[in-house]
Amino acid sequence: MTTESLAQAIARVGSPVELLRNQDWPAFTFPVAPEFTNWRDEQRAWNTTVALMDQSHHMTQLFLHGADLIAMLSSISPNTFATFRPGVAKQLISVNKDGYLIGDGILFYNSEGPEGLVLIGHHLLIDWVRFNAEKAEAAGKDVHHRLEANSHMRQGPPTFYRYELQGPHANDVMEKVFGGPAPDIKFFHIGDVEIAGRPVRALRHGMAGQPGFEFYGPWEDNEAVLAAIMEADAEHGIRRVGAKAYSATPLESGWVPTPFPAIFDDDFAEYREWLPAARAGSIGGSLYSTDIHDFYMTPYDLGLGKSVRFDHDFHGREALEKHAGNQRRRKVTLLWNSEDVASVVRSQLEPGTPAKFLDFPKARYGLYQMDEVLKDGERVGISTDAGYIAYDQLYMSLATIDVVVPDGAEVEVVWGEDPISKKAAVDTNHRQVRIRATVAPAPYHEFARTVYRAKEYATA
Repeated sequence: MTTESLAQAIARVGSPVELLRNQDWPAFTFPVAPEFTNWRDEQRAWNTTVALMDQSHHMTQLFLHGADLIAMLSSISPNTFATFRPGVAKQLISVNKDGYLIGDGILFYNSEGPEGLVLIGHHLLIDWVRFNAEKAEAAGKDVHHRLEANSHMRQGPPTFYRYELQGPHANDVMEKVFGGPAPDIKFFHIGDVEIAGRPVRALRHGMAGQPGFEFYGPWEDNEAVLAAIMEADAEHGIRRVGAKAYSATPLESGWVPTPFPAIFDDDFAEYREWLPAARAGSIGGSLYSTDIHDFYMTPYDLGLGKSVRFDHDFHGREALEKHAGNQRRRKVTLLWNSEDVASVVRSQLEPGTPAKFLDFPKARYGLYQMDEVLKDGERVGISTDAGYIAYDQLYMSLATIDVVVPDGAEVEVVWGEDPISKKAAVDTNHRQVRIRATVAPAPYHEFARTVYRAKEYATA
């Protein structure tokens, strides 16, 4: 049995847009319990007390090492590697020749030894890095890699457990775990600690817009470490976060988890021959165009410009420098109008053709959710991840919109497909509607609690 390549699938269908609009791919896969208690309280926990998120299973991992590895990564990435060293992590990105984004992931530099670096994230960037690693190896370079799929696609346990501790009382819990102050680790740095007598690595960062740590170590230690963390918090009522609540964390942190990969131009022709079509994902949402380039985004469109450094040569550098000097869009949060959201939900209970189903806590109907954003009837951007945050009682989405549209402006998100695609996740019977939304920063919290709420109450 042969696996159809992306190039073969496009040739068969005739268009990358039509291929991806109608191809089934799970919107997301989180191989942990959907809920440990209920997803609303689990969401609130990372804002009010403390939450523990199990990240051991849902991401793809690519283990890397070799004397020529950093040179290979540097050739395909705008990230700087000038000071990259063990004990540091970075948000790795890559672009095509025209400076449009392929994807992003977190690159951990654990050690100098075999498999000392590991790239973690969705498979979009990882597949591109893996393709280049294979080419480097074939050319005799000292580059080695090992792919570890998520737990739905792999036999046996993962190499590492990963537990994220988040919330305003996270430091209190860690003080009890460690019997003293929480480790003093800089943001996106990795420290060595000990929990339950086991050696543990700790990465300092925040997944849901709150301070926290990611703890990881050998899988065989997972139960002992998890038990020690849970037992340390009798006072605050730590909550374990299930798949439903966890899926909404990007909305609060302002991270777009699956940007559309710009892999459909000539410089990626060989890659499309290598990549199985099934791994190319699927497009969901109202944005419809026969031109695949209308789905592309630059790193600056999604707030990833901080990862760009022009201190080395890399694929797409010249074009990316032009984008840097002429940024057309910016990343924002769209706070959806509550009356319009209620109207979409209500349409499911009324006679006639309903609006496309709006799921809670996450409404995502393709690997890439791409909904058209309008202002005064004209397209001004793309809405991506959409969902509900119980703590703020707001439905929202992350979006990239034209820089001329200011915070506080009202736009419209077009909800529903026309024409309706053949993906199994999409209702075959629905109509498009427009949902009003207020433009807010990403992350959004201060704006939502002050400017937006004041405006909402004043007009209620």
